[in-house]
Amino acid sequence: MADLDKQWFYKRGELARDGWESVVDQTTPGWEHTGIRVAQLNDDTVLELPGTGVEKVIVPLAGSATVRYTEDGEEHTVELAGRSSVFNGTTDVLYLSSAAAGTLSGTGRIAVATSPTDIVKPTRYIAAAETPIELRGAGASSRQVHNFGTVAALDAARLIVCEVITPAENWSSYPPHKHDEEVPGHEVPLEEIYYFEAAPTRSSGRDASEASFGLFSTYSSPAGAIDIGAKVHSGDIAIVPFGYHGPAVAAPGYDLYYLNVMAGPSPERAWVVSDDPDHAWVRELWEGLEPDSRLPYEAR
Repeated sequence: MADLDKQWFYKRGELARDGWESVVDQTTPGWEHTGIRVAQLNDDTVLELPGTGVEKVIVPLAGSATVRYTEDGEEHTVELAGRSSVFNGTTDVLYLSSAAAGTLSGTGRIAVATSPTDIVKPTRYIAAAETPIELRGAGASSRQVHNFGTVAALDAARLIVCEVITPAENWSSYPPHKHDEEVPGHEVPLEEIYYFEAAPTRSSGRDASEASFGLFSTYSSPAGAIDIGAKVHSGDIAIVPFGYHGPAVAAPGYDLYYLNVMAGPSPERAWVVSDDPDHAWVRELWEGLEPDSRLPYEAR
C-alpha cells in the first residue's frame, strides 16, 4: 500500500494505544476535528474516557457497558444494555458533554466517537427504541441507517454520528460524494471516520468469521489527493479528510457495517454533501424501486 493510502487507512490494531484497540484523535497525522476509540472490554477492563474539552458518543458494538462520569462536581453511572452484534438492531448510546470526564467498563466491543470542543451541550442517554431508523436508497443500493447522533436526533456541539448496515451484495456510500469545501447551501466541510465490521449474512446461519469482508473506495477531489481502494474487515478504520468517498460494498455472503463519525471547522453543524457529478445520475435508477426486502435488520 502506498504511503498516501497508508496515512488514511488502518487495519485492526494498527492504532492500538493505552489499552484501546484503535485510537484516532488530534495526535493522528493530518487529523484535527474528529476521533474514535474502539476497545474489547473484559470483566476487569476499566478505560479512561477522553476528559473535558472533548464531546463523546459511546456506542456498544457488541455487549454492554458501564459509564461512570463526573460532571459539574456530581458523579453519575449509566448502564448501556447494548446488543449482541451490530447486525442485530439498534443500541442505546450515551452522549457525554465536553464538561464530563469518566471511565468505561463492561463486556464486549465498544466504540467512542469524539470531537474536541469548548462548547458544552447537555449529556443525554438515548435508548435503542428512540433511535431513528432510515432505509436509504433502493434495490441493490439499499442500506439501513441508525441516526442516533445526527443533527435532527442529537443536540451536540460538533459531532455527527450514525451507523450503516449494508446487506450482502448491496452498495452504500453511493453515489460517491464529498464534503470538503465551504459552499453555502451546497456543502459543509467535515472530516469523516469509517469504522468497519463484516459478518456472514444473517440468512446464512454461519458463525462470525475474521475472513468476512467488504470493499471501500475513496478518491481525490480538488481539495486534496487521496486514493483508498481497500478490502475491509472487522476493526479496520478509514479516515477521510477530503475527497470523494464511496462506494462501500458488501461482498456476496457477507453483511457490512460501518460507524461514521463526522465533524469539521465550520460553525454550522450540518451534513450537506456534493455527489460526484460523473455518477450522480445513478440516483435516477432508484426511481420506482422498493428498499431491499431484507431490511430493516432488527434485534433477534
